[in-house]
Amino acid sequence: MKKLISSYSVPLILGLLIFVSDFLNTSLFNFGEMNFAVWFVLSVLCFACGWYINRSLGWQVGGKVVFSVIVTITFISVIIIIFFNEYFGTFEVLSENLILYSLRNITLGAMAIFGMAIQEILSGEKEAAILREKIKVLEVTTDDSKRDADLLMKEAELKAAEIVFEAQARSKNIFLKKERIEQELKEFIQTERELIKRYEDLK
Repeated sequence: MKKLISSYSVPLILGLLIFVSDFLNTSLFNFGEMNFAVWFVLSVLCFACGWYINRSLGWQVGGKVVFSVIVTITFISVIIIIFFNEYFGTFEVLSENLILYSLRNITLGAMAIFGMAIQEILSGEKEAAILREKIKVLEVTTDDSKRDADLLMKEAELKAAEIVFEAQARSKNIFLKKERIEQELKEFIQTERELIKRYEDLK
């Protein structure tokens, strides 16, 4: 609730700023120093409101809210100017003055939309920069993982080669032992035959 109030209080301030502009000097194209300063301050404030609205509500919702504020305040301003035309000095050419007041409201509203657009662009660039950094980190991580995998593969190949070599060496040793035992058996049998033959000759 608190966040909702803080988010929608700024559009209300924007509406008040646009509405207050109706009570300023009625000459829209008067470029005196005071008029420029007042309009500059109002424009900056509307820009700041648009910036905050985009940051808190987002581009889509914020855009709808700002557009609704512009249309509502312009409609209210037109009604007030029609009913109090003597105060606003619009009794001579009412339609032209209504258009000029509406343009003033739309101009300030456009400054708010401009503030939203700038904030959206900057936040988009920031997100893009973060994504680029993440991609770089992922690429480095992928390279490291690939390097680790290659090292593990080489290590596994070396261990396999070592196991094969040990197995071959063992089988060779076993074969040599077998041959030696067979040779010893043959010699033993030969010796035994000779002994038996001598024993029989002695008889």
